[in-house]
Amino acid sequence: MNLKYLTAFAATALMALAPALHAKEASPIPQSSDAFTVYSEVDDWTVYADADTQTCLVERADDLGNVMQMGVTTDHDYAYVGIFTLADVKIRKKEDIAIAVDGTIFLGESHGLKSKKLQGDYKGGYVLTNNPDMVTAIAEGSVLIAFPEDPVAFVIDLTGTKKAIEEARKCNAEMN
Repeated sequence: MNLKYLTAFAATALMALAPALHAKEASPIPQSSDAFTVYSEVDDWTVYADADTQTCLVERADDLGNVMQMGVTTDHDYAYVGIFTLADVKIRKKEDIAIAVDGTIFLGESHGLKSKKLQGDYKGGYVLTNNPDMVTAIAEGSVLIAFPEDPVAFVIDLTGTKKAIEEARKCNAEMN
């Protein structure tokens, strides 16, 4: 599976997880100034503890340098998924998106941004969700496909996400 499409799909997936943004948070994504430490590594995922937000996130980079991140908001009410790429892609601030995880469709809105946290000229986006079915689907699924408004679909391999999510939950429990 092409990692460029995998990463782009993850970013789009993150965006699709956002049925509602928590009003008091401008962005669920941790800030570059936060104090991150490596909590653990699970397969090709790194689990980071963020001392500033008292939350944890998981991150994986593919062979092309694309990055997928997943975590929870500071209040733990929402989960987010983010995908960032160095590829020349057009990122919209907001766009409707459909995400299919092993055939189950989730509708949402993606939030695009240029990452200030990752080294380089990364672009991508995130999706927020408070839908436990979406989180379970990603954890237990094998393939995620995102369908933004553009006629391009992004495909993400979800191998290892369940272990990574479980480790992030353990990290979050220890942070609180």
